[in-house]
Amino acid sequence: MPGWVSEGFNEYAKRLPNELKLETVEIPLATRGKGADINKAIGKEARQILAAIASGDQVVALEVKGESWSTEQLAKHVSGWQMLGCNVALLVGGPDGLARECLDRAQQQWSLSRLTFPHPLVRVVIAEQIYRAWSLLNNHPYHR
Repeated sequence: MPGWVSEGFNEYAKRLPNELKLETVEIPLATRGKGADINKAIGKEARQILAAIASGDQVVALEVKGESWSTEQLAKHVSGWQMLGCNVALLVGGPDGLARECLDRAQQQWSLSRLTFPHPLVRVVIAEQIYRAWSLLNNHPYHR
């Protein structure tokens, strides 16, 4: 990832308390190229993603057709996730999206926008939005 991605993600991640720690697990993209079988690539990525998720994790798939949340709604979700007492896995797909198996594993599908964003930008936006939701829940002035 470019330096600005790590810097942006890390800036918001370090602001969060230990009980809301953000961690990135990178799954390598399957090979794509001229004549590549896209479904095979998506399937390979899905197997790797699902293998990285623990059985007790709450799974949220980032999906363009998912539910669009306001900051206040995200804050309620974050609060609910904290009450579950388990890890939350936020799944971000590759350039061709997430496989059906990943969407089926998810308890929720969250759409950042109907627009398509590059993966590096999504990483920073998610970190910032989680921090913003936390700031709202804790009456921190950042949200304003």
